[in-house]
Amino acid sequence: MRSMDRSEIARLLHAFEGLVRQAEGVECWFARDLQVLLGYGRWENFLSVLERARKACESSGLALRDHFRDVTKMVALGSGAERQIEDVLLTRYACYLVAQNGDPRKLEIAFAQSYFAVQTRKQELIEARLAAHERLRARTHLAASERELSGLLFERLRDQDSFARIRSSGDEALFGGRSTRHMKKRLGVPASRPLADFLPTITIKTKDLANEMTTYHVRERDLRSETGITAQHVGNNRELRGALAKRGIRPEDLPAAEDAKKLERRLRTEERRLPRGPARRKKR
Repeated sequence: MRSMDRSEIARLLHAFEGLVRQAEGVECWFARDLQVLLGYGRWENFLSVLERARKACESSGLALRDHFRDVTKMVALGSGAERQIEDVLLTRYACYLVAQNGDPRKLEIAFAQSYFAVQTRKQELIEARLAAHERLRARTHLAASERELSGLLFERLRDQDSFARIRSSGDEALFGGRSTRHMKKRLGVPASRPLADFLPTITIKTKDLANEMTTYHVRERDLRSETGITAQHVGNNRELRGALAKRGIRPEDLPAAEDAKKLERRLRTEERRLPRGPARRKKR
């Protein structure tokens, strides 16, 4: 197979990007458009490639309906009339699987394999980055709710250590009887570091909501004893744990997440390495 020159690559890139569609906010391609792009003259021949791609999707454990959606559409005939034909909407990942199962001797297939592999990887990187930012936002919100609750408890109890004791009791309720120290040891958290810096996003958000609920109840019910506030905080964490358990989530069994401090430093380093736009010229 001969190599492609830059003009051919540019032509194919324009063609592939020119036929992308949006379906419920997801980038998709029609299989019949992809058939032409990949150099298949007959739909019947292309169906066998589609079928192999479907099997590959199923083998990967992904839901077929999420990536291959059978549709019908109207096409114009030469006489001016229209006819209904069958088609398939393909996600970027489905297109990648189609390319992987196509005829590798075709230049178009070789291009598509690289194009969709890069695009799929790009989406994965974007999703991972968004998830990282979401976790850091959740951690920031938790720190804020802890400061608010801590300040409220000192106002009511005049005891600097009351918040630590009440938070520890809440953790024990959330983690099914496991203490904060136990969870730190299980997750490999240094003794001097907050447990929350190593918790997954869902657990961080749960702890944050428990704090918000306790703060609300302390004010609403005018709680002024450590015993009463502790009972309230434990109850809130226990209720939230029950809600998670109903969905098959046990906070104490979730794996440790990347150290939030290291994650923040990594994202900042990556941002510094991103290309900047052209510097604006200063007005005279």
